[in-house]
Amino acid sequence: MSSHHPARPTRPRVGLVVSAVILGVLLYAADQASKAWVVAHMVEGQRITVIPDLLWWRFLRNPGAAFSLGESVTWVFTLVQTAVAVVVIRLLPRARSAAWLLSLTGLLAGVLGNLTDRLFRQPGFGRGHVVDFISVPHFAIFNIADSCICVSIAVIAVLTLRGVPLEGRDPEAAVPGPADDARAAAEHAEETRP
Repeated sequence: MSSHHPARPTRPRVGLVVSAVILGVLLYAADQASKAWVVAHMVEGQRITVIPDLLWWRFLRNPGAAFSLGESVTWVFTLVQTAVAVVVIRLLPRARSAAWLLSLTGLLAGVLGNLTDRLFRQPGFGRGHVVDFISVPHFAIFNIADSCICVSIAVIAVLTLRGVPLEGRDPEAAVPGPADDARAAAEHAEETRP
């Protein structure tokens, strides 16, 4: 007889949800504050050495996506980022595992950070250029929001490949119900047939 019972979704702990909200707000605020500092204190194209031969602040307004792709269709990126934000907002209440909750929170913070630029920066609503400023050797110039997006997508890919469900099913927390009893009885009957 099998004692395996299907797992039921677990609820995220309140502390975890509060931590995710705080993380999201801090990431979004760090992105927006850093961009505001760059715009206020640097001239576009200016480069400031932070760590010689490794890290610079280099102010660039990016109308496109990563590596400045799609510069002539900024409005498309605005629509895509809006759609991604809506999907993530809809997924967040279903996230029960800490890894899923935190990675979706990071993704949302990053998407909203760049979407804020698209909506409210020049040249106009929905066509705004994203402020990029973090420069490392042999890589595109990026910002904190881009980092949030990339790290979150990498974690989501690992979770997906490892089969970690969004709902965070916890076999230890499963409580058998009537359907489970019926299934167990049927399995037992199959096992005891001559």
